[in-house]
Amino acid sequence: MGRQVIHTDIVIIGGGIAGLWTLNQLRNRGYSAVLFEREALGSYQTIGSQGMIHGGVKYALAGALSNSSETIAAMPARWRQCLRGEGKVDLRGCKVLSEDFFLWSTAALQSRVTSFFASRLLRGRVQKITAADYPEPLRSEQFRGQVYRLADLVLDVPSLVTTLAQRQPGAIFAVDWQRAALRRQGRQAVLELEHCTLVPQQLLLTAGAGNASLLASLDSARPAMQRRPLQQVLVRHQYPAEFYGHCMGGNPSPRLTISSHRDGAGRPVWYLGGDLSTNAADEDPGQLIERARRELAELLPWVDLGEAQWTTVRLDRAEPRQSTLLRPDSAFVGKLDGVDNARAAWPTKLTLSPDLADEIERQLAAEGILPRHQPDLAPLAALGRPPVATPYWDTLFS
Repeated sequence: MGRQVIHTDIVIIGGGIAGLWTLNQLRNRGYSAVLFEREALGSYQTIGSQGMIHGGVKYALAGALSNSSETIAAMPARWRQCLRGEGKVDLRGCKVLSEDFFLWSTAALQSRVTSFFASRLLRGRVQKITAADYPEPLRSEQFRGQVYRLADLVLDVPSLVTTLAQRQPGAIFAVDWQRAALRRQGRQAVLELEHCTLVPQQLLLTAGAGNASLLASLDSARPAMQRRPLQQVLVRHQYPAEFYGHCMGGNPSPRLTISSHRDGAGRPVWYLGGDLSTNAADEDPGQLIERARRELAELLPWVDLGEAQWTTVRLDRAEPRQSTLLRPDSAFVGKLDGVDNARAAWPTKLTLSPDLADEIERQLAAEGILPRHQPDLAPLAALGRPPVATPYWDTLFS
């Protein structure tokens, strides 16, 4: 008996936000798309996200408003449309942690921030609020800065991953690379599994940092990838109020970003990012924790976290390589060098996932790659289904 061959429209490798969103959007468009994940859905970069769906205002602070800024500015509205079940991907049931994200300045920076947010470019995207509407951690007589509400929202990332996975229960499978391989047949990529071979019209690599080894397995060097490391701080504490905010310091990027989460036992956790994490990728975790303590003591001295536990997590942001190790400001989809039916994709940030899927769809249509196959996926059932990744606040505290 010969080896079974399954022809399908799309094979996606990588079950983070990029792969899951693309899977949903393409299947909703009629493509026979199948996703394979080596570990857990949302592992590493996705589950390490703070869940912010932002419109790029924090990048505008660096004077980096560009053509792509218009794309990112539209993202919060796009996501809200999907959360209502009215977009290209149905996110109804996904848990929203906060409908608001705040930006606060210290007293020393009031004039700079005031003039910036009054600019025409940001009208309608930022709202200065009065003390009565301040989030709880800023309602102190000691606070002398200003507070702005951004047109951003915050999602619970495990809930987001679960929601996307539940929409496509028969199209997501575990893959064991000890028993599977990407192969080239001439200039065409196929996925060889233990008992069958998948021949896709298009192979999409959405594995984040894993894309580098997947490209290598197909003897392709482009598109090249870069990693921008960071080290985030987690603090599990006893302060009851939730907080989602950026603190602006002297740099164009946020000095500190705080998001609130709950661990599996319901205990509050603050997840700390911003310059604190991006400037400390290689720092000793103990030293970074001490710096985080000092930052909170300086910026929010009136907030009592009570008995607190601290830890850090190192993450790599995988992105298409830039001429310098700068942050790419748009989603990226590029054809593999030497392989006619394969593309690698990086959303570059969680909020741009809808734009990434749109770009993939545009490129497929431009090449005439349209829904064609209706394969029987029953032979793949034995592979099993990968679980959803566990949040870091449930695995890192001893």
